[in-house]
Amino acid sequence: MKAPLDYQRPGRATIDVALIRKRATGPEDKRIGSLLFDFGGPGVSGVTGLPEFQSNYTALGKRYDLVGFDPRGVGGTAPVTCGKKKFEGADACKKYSGGLLPYVGTSQTARDLDLMRYLLGDRKLNYFGVSYGTELGGVYAHLFPKNVGRLVLEAPVDPTLDRLQYNINQAKAVQLAFDRFARHCATAYKDCPTGSDPAQADQRVVALLDKLREKPAPTDGDKELDGDLAAHAIANFLDLGEDGWPPLVKALTEVMEQRTGTRLLDNAYDHAGASAGGAASGGNGTSAFVAITCADSNLRPGFTAAEDMIKQTKAASPVFGEAWSGIVYLCDDWPFKGERADPDVSADGAAPILVVAGTGDPTTPYAGGGHMVAELGAQVGVLLSVRAEGHGTYPYDRCANEAVNTYLLDGTTPAPGTTCS
Repeated sequence: MKAPLDYQRPGRATIDVALIRKRATGPEDKRIGSLLFDFGGPGVSGVTGLPEFQSNYTALGKRYDLVGFDPRGVGGTAPVTCGKKKFEGADACKKYSGGLLPYVGTSQTARDLDLMRYLLGDRKLNYFGVSYGTELGGVYAHLFPKNVGRLVLEAPVDPTLDRLQYNINQAKAVQLAFDRFARHCATAYKDCPTGSDPAQADQRVVALLDKLREKPAPTDGDKELDGDLAAHAIANFLDLGEDGWPPLVKALTEVMEQRTGTRLLDNAYDHAGASAGGAASGGNGTSAFVAITCADSNLRPGFTAAEDMIKQTKAASPVFGEAWSGIVYLCDDWPFKGERADPDVSADGAAPILVVAGTGDPTTPYAGGGHMVAELGAQVGVLLSVRAEGHGTYPYDRCANEAVNTYLLDGTTPAPGTTCS
């Protein structure tokens, strides 16, 4: 799809937006339209993501054409490059992609979404956003409330927080998820790697991370596992909910007993991208994550404020605070101003939007769901709470699966206050 580089100057340069579509498998007379997806990040490709995840949406794919796309700065859509082989910092971003950097923010991609809707032939946008994709969906609803069709915002970000406040809240949430894992591990395993006393789990894992910062562990490949990567890997396992607990036990046992970090390193990079500019999705995921984050956020704390935020982040979580504090200086040297402190998702006049929040989510804390609903506005946001561990619940929780499908296929939202347990 051709789109203006700058929507304020649409007659000038254009970019190519990469999309992928799987046609509806059911009868044509039952087809609803297109359903667009954003799987998170920022920095995650929908062109590679839709083929990977499309089996999760089989029921929806009977009546919708499923459409994935690469947001601005990602993959095949005006990709941002910040180094020849790896992310080299803000100066390299400006050197290799300076002409793109002012135009890769979420509000620009939201405008691309509306152009997609139009070119796909849909009167209203039907959309399924996960994690960061909920911010994109919320911003779209703010910009185009009359064009909102059926929007699902799952594992919602908190639109009332700036990026550093959000980072602190995330550190707290992932710590709580780790505490729940540690209690389970102590009960279910005789040789639990975090110990038989959950109260000692933090100390054991912090000691491990400190050792890895001093001397990274070897792996089966050519990379080593350091303390920050190990912290992000643990968080990635926790993102999987209770399904992630058994492999986390194996990974921690391996690095503690055998001093090899292969299992942890294999799971380190996705969460590092989402939290601190790591390789979010392969390709240019790191560069895209930083570029989109810094295009959105106008937060550029000076040294004193930044050091205070680092202290707050470390205090928020004994296990994860050190690793999470690395994001504080992320945009300090960025060559362009960011758009605003936090996203505006107010969408008065929009059709009802379904917000799905998990009570045990370690990446987008549950409270953000209520805040998203409140910010969308009265009669717009509808909250579905899901009592579950992990980052995202669809399609793994039966109750959430049924509620989301009913909404997207029939247009019926759950009753206010509905909780899946």
